[in-house]
Amino acid sequence: MKVLITGIDTFDGAAVNPAYEAVKLLPDELGGNEIIKKEIPTVFGKDEEVLRKAIEEYSPDAVICVGQAGGRSGMTVEKVAVNLMEARIPDNAGNQPFDVPVKEDGETAYFAKLPVKRMVQAMKDHQIPARVSYTAGTFVCNDIMYRLLYLIDREYPEMLGGFIHVPYCPEQVLELPDGTPSMSVEMISDALKYAIEAICGDADEIKVAMGETE
Repeated sequence: MKVLITGIDTFDGAAVNPAYEAVKLLPDELGGNEIIKKEIPTVFGKDEEVLRKAIEEYSPDAVICVGQAGGRSGMTVEKVAVNLMEARIPDNAGNQPFDVPVKEDGETAYFAKLPVKRMVQAMKDHQIPARVSYTAGTFVCNDIMYRLLYLIDREYPEMLGGFIHVPYCPEQVLELPDGTPSMSVEMISDALKYAIEAICGDADEIKVAMGETE
């Protein structure tokens, strides 16, 4: 398989975003599968332009977008993206949409086209905290996940795709309240590796996992 994995860049004045730092640590090949790594801007709409260009260039079998959710205590594989842009803070271009649909002609929500529970279990099997999440928020992380799934729905029906949120890395919590969770970039990268392995297995097994019910 050919897997495109993207990491969102730094935002809100942060010096680092563990999402892309962890993506960069991934190998170019994993179990015979090609891994393509790209950085995505934290900008509503521009994120889709960069993602679409990469999909057109590389024709991946699967796309995993990665972003940061500071305050979460482990890896969270997102199950659903909603058709809503509602920004608590401006994006990196100063945009701050409120109560605006991502796509006027899109569905209210899309489910990830990934075996999310299989991915979570693969991380937990390697002693890395992980869970399924049912909210990707309404900022750029949800935006890129929704836009990816819209592309899959409208143009790339055979392509797998979804989103993973990662915690803060340790250097981000030095001045935050005591008990704020974090995870090393190296562990985050390992977790992403196990997630990729979980979607690169036997095609029939993946189809069964994709049919998981809540």
